Amino acid sequence: MNPTKYDRSAVWLASDLEQHDNWNFSLDQTSREHLKQMIKATLDKDRPLFDYKPDEFDLGPAGKTIAAAMDMAHYGRGIALLSGLPRDGVSEQEFELLNWAIGLHCGVARPQGRASQYISSVRDAGTDYRAATGRGYSSNAKLDFHADGCDLATLACYNKAKSGGQSMISSSVTAWQVMCAERPDLAEVIHGETYYFSRQGEEAEGEGPFYGQPLVDFEEGRLFAKWNRNRIMSAQNLEGVPKLTELQREASDLFDAILKRPDIMYTMYLKPGDLQILNNHVTLHSRTDFIDHDELEKKRLLFRLWLATPNSVPLPKSWDAYFHSVKPGSVRGGIRGHQYDDKCRVFEHRQAAHLGMH
Repeated sequence: MNPTKYDRSAVWLASDLEQHDNWNFSLDQTSREHLKQMIKATLDKDRPLFDYKPDEFDLGPAGKTIAAAMDMAHYGRGIALLSGLPRDGVSEQEFELLNWAIGLHCGVARPQGRASQYISSVRDAGTDYRAATGRGYSSNAKLDFHADGCDLATLACYNKAKSGGQSMISSSVTAWQVMCAERPDLAEVIHGETYYFSRQGEEAEGEGPFYGQPLVDFEEGRLFAKWNRNRIMSAQNLEGVPKLTELQREASDLFDAILKRPDIMYTMYLKPGDLQILNNHVTLHSRTDFIDHDELEKKRLLFRLWLATPNSVPLPKSWDAYFHSVKPGSVRGGIRGHQYDDKCRVFEHRQAAHLGMH
């Protein structure tokens, strides 16, 4: 497969993001104030998130800017930054609902873990990231480069850490092209051979404890990449998972090293009110470790949504083991976890119908 067939906008170096700001979007004061008043008027502190409907949230003048940022992540750079979400005078619960409201207008939220949660509070809860059931979002650890299990992921900053917590993003399309140029033999390994990922004990009914797929695959001329060293190494301890070959180790190590090269890896800090949007098919991301504040009200806190979007593209057939659907515009991806029930299904069907999705 010729890697240059992919939309060139998803091929970038760190210097490209530094020199061109078309992936940056900001809300003006009027938009911020509208969102702030709207969310305060709509919030019912005892109401479950599933009960809210899209037409209850008028995004006002912010709507077009939010949609443009989503499109940039989906069909442009694969990354967008929206700054200026209302933060001052906004409670944690109000900020969470605001991000849920944005998600309702843009896609179908996907569950994200064992508890089948549809929005995650990204904060240090003392999790051991390297444990067999560890997750990075609830730890303060440095994370491996990885893709989240969805089409688009949004990460909204409420509080930043005392120090650290730097976000790192690389174009997986760029990394693939570099690998093809430098070691085409190893590029073929991550494309043509199966790697196995652990579900970290979060498998739903009917799912096995692991699944397999290549790290890179193609569909309709588009490149799709997946990588998560932590889950691959966890899978090596599971019964039935083939051991990595030396070539597989060498190939994945090179891919990981390319992602971390200073000219390829873009780094940024999210500040309160920032919303980062990532396309998980053409970017891979990571985070440095961090030191948190002592005061509870100042501790690092972000809210994460995973979205299946109505304008999504077809996925490679090898992606079906995880996403459960490769059809464009379908409700796919996520971690259904252990508490996926009829309430989850009703929400998903209602939201999919609203957006005209499968």
